[in-house]
Amino acid sequence: MDGRPHDHNYKGKVCVTGAAGFLASWLIKRLLLSGYHVIGTVRDPGDDNKVGHLWKLEGARERLHIVKADLMVDGSFDAPIMGCHGVFHTASPVAILRPAVDGTLNVLRSCKKNPCLRRVVLTSSSSTVRARDDFEPGMLLDESCWSSEELCERLKVWYALSKTQAERAAWKFCEENNIDLVTLLPSFVVGPSLSPALSSTVSDVLGLLRGEKDKFEFYGRMGFVHIDDVALSHILLYENEDAKGRHLCSSTVLDNDELVAILSARYPALPIPKRFEKLDRAHYDFDVSKLKGLGMKFRSIEEMFDDCVQSLKEQGHLSLITSTDH
Repeated sequence: MDGRPHDHNYKGKVCVTGAAGFLASWLIKRLLLSGYHVIGTVRDPGDDNKVGHLWKLEGARERLHIVKADLMVDGSFDAPIMGCHGVFHTASPVAILRPAVDGTLNVLRSCKKNPCLRRVVLTSSSSTVRARDDFEPGMLLDESCWSSEELCERLKVWYALSKTQAERAAWKFCEENNIDLVTLLPSFVVGPSLSPALSSTVSDVLGLLRGEKDKFEFYGRMGFVHIDDVALSHILLYENEDAKGRHLCSSTVLDNDELVAILSARYPALPIPKRFEKLDRAHYDFDVSKLKGLGMKFRSIEEMFDDCVQSLKEQGHLSLITSTDH
């Protein structure tokens, strides 16, 4: 007996690291709706401010277990991962650089000990592809591209550097230890937050909608993708045996001026900036044909921001902003 519930919809047991996060919460929502039994890891399972929203998800009471694990504590993922058929490593450490690599390898060492493991899906980032200074303007970036670690260090782009180093370390470990790994490389993720505590990504969007320019001025040209599409893409990569290697996950690439032109027209009551200072950034697009070839369809920029704005209003973050705020 493997302890499997007597349920014809049972899809198997999977582990999601960093379960309380913006993306992980959506992934768990989708996994539960699909019939999976989910083990979610967090640093403090008793912190209701962080995990309370997960217990409200459909199927959570029956098929969700939230357990303690810490990326920086060696072996703490052994018990949560043991017996799981799939592992979705979405967690990122509070600090970056070495902890990102060490935390990823900590999780993968636990995966290696699990004889039931079928596949690991690692959440990487499109920043592992686009931090380069050697491509022609208008170039189509695909999964064969890697960011320049030297450039990231020189420009102090620590997020891209940590994600690049962590993904490279994961590929090396999994190839040496015969672990079936696939990676997902989302662009900038937009959509509703299931948690009342806003992630840095959602906070950046909220700032833009409130008229703040700093973050998006630095971002320049960027890809965007709906949070639910990212969650669904993780499950697609786990379930589809034909999925191999890296997979860019992005709907639309826009310059920040193009973005605010769309948003200003769509939400005229919000004090969205009208333009940004022009930065010397290369013009690029993403080739997402690999993920689309597996059947993924992406929602539009309008849909992702509509869902995000509606959520921010419902949570009270935009309730005081009207056209008189200009």
